[in-house]
Amino acid sequence: MEDPSILSLVPPLLALLMIITTRKVLPSLGAGILIGALILGDWSALAALSLIWDTFAGIFVTDGALNNWELYIIFFLLILGVMAALISFSGGSRAYGEWALRRVKTRTGAQLITLFLGILVFIDDYFNSLTVGQVSQPLTDRHQISRTKLAYIVDTAAAPICVIAPLSSWGAYIITIIADVLRSHGLTDIGGLQAFVFMIPMNFYALTAILFLFLVIIWKLDFGPMRTHEKRAIVEGQMFDPAHASIIGGKDKNLEEKEGHVRDLVVPILLLIACTVFFIIFTGVQGAESITLLSIFAETDVASSLVYGGLIGLLAAIFFTVRKRPSASSFWRTIWIGVRSMLPAIYILIMAWIIVTIIDELGTGKYMATFIDGKIPLFSLPALLFLLAGFMAFSTGTSWGTFSILLPIAGEIAATLDITMMLPLLAAVLAGSILGDHCSPISDTTILSSTGAGSHHIDHVMTQIPYAVLVAVSSLIGYLVLGTTGSTLLGLIAAVAATFLIAVVLKIMYKPLSHIV
Repeated sequence: MEDPSILSLVPPLLALLMIITTRKVLPSLGAGILIGALILGDWSALAALSLIWDTFAGIFVTDGALNNWELYIIFFLLILGVMAALISFSGGSRAYGEWALRRVKTRTGAQLITLFLGILVFIDDYFNSLTVGQVSQPLTDRHQISRTKLAYIVDTAAAPICVIAPLSSWGAYIITIIADVLRSHGLTDIGGLQAFVFMIPMNFYALTAILFLFLVIIWKLDFGPMRTHEKRAIVEGQMFDPAHASIIGGKDKNLEEKEGHVRDLVVPILLLIACTVFFIIFTGVQGAESITLLSIFAETDVASSLVYGGLIGLLAAIFFTVRKRPSASSFWRTIWIGVRSMLPAIYILIMAWIIVTIIDELGTGKYMATFIDGKIPLFSLPALLFLLAGFMAFSTGTSWGTFSILLPIAGEIAATLDITMMLPLLAAVLAGSILGDHCSPISDTTILSSTGAGSHHIDHVMTQIPYAVLVAVSSLIGYLVLGTTGSTLLGLIAAVAATFLIAVVLKIMYKPLSHIV
């Protein structure tokens, strides 16, 4: 389609509406894919099926060669599933949970440790979502913290940290786009990295999302669907809804467990993290023309690094498992259980990749970008760009795609109307993109956060949205103040104050669930 039209909104909105109403992800994505393919194929069923097949095949092979990015992400998921199964089989998960339980005495402490780990692992959101969830599961399970709560903590500590960290895969990508935008409008007195750093305090959503998460943990602010999941975990000891048959990355109830040691979990996970970081830097050095920290993260191969680090962690898990002298049938059965635990995530991820590709072909993001023009009052532009970026990322399932479309448009608007608004408008786009990414059930980060935490995907989406929306309200207030006053400090103060006010109101409205223990 040469000129994107309102029809480009139909596939993502249909898929999102069906997901929310039916709570069935795969059929909903399938419906969105089918209608999108029919639109692209001029309503020819044969052309639509051919397009869907080509898009599916492109996940595995592109331009006559293997598609390393998607294939490696799938491969890493399988590695992680097998690692988790082997660690559980060797007794490492149970031993680590018992060890941590003796040192971390409260549910609040367990959640704070997970948040801290999420902030610490800022290099990449995929890496963050998957590893932090896997590492934290034994501890949070022991403290009867629901998997949806764990997924919320993991998700909220992933993208918001990555989007404000210059030395991350996100930071490098954003800085490259920002540098091009600034250069195209003759702003040569400030570089992309410097602009990125200046924009950190303007990214109200990323900052207030982390602040709100901290308040949720210490004040025990469980509300909406999350309260139901947390109550079930505390009262019944059920970390997820037993009515859902397929829990992404969930532990198989038939998995055998040996007597283990803490090292059975810690050593494989530490090797996974350390080796992945090493390969992220190594592949970045190989790809960079000039060796700087920024160029390394701009040129790194995250997918390959995850697989290389994962294989080393898997070898360590196999080593500790073999030391238990399991029977061949038990060993291979555990391998299969690990593979099977990741299949739901892989199915959802493949469908999400297909619909995102079709949405991109339809030009959905470009169509939504046309709603911003020069007739809108200047003071409202940061808030409107924040909302537009949020809706675009929610509908398309990609924050990076939203960056690539809206950042140049925001730069053009600022250059035309008021050049001093350049950085605030760019920051509003970044913040809105993270908001949409957090709420979208077709976002790969959302899917992988569910996977890492072992949560049912739609449960994670439905429990996280109320929290994200409240943070969005705080951020929107901040951007209205920023647009009206031109002051970043006043905007940030307004956003933070609104976040605290919302948290205080929730604290008054909802009694902590700990009283029922």
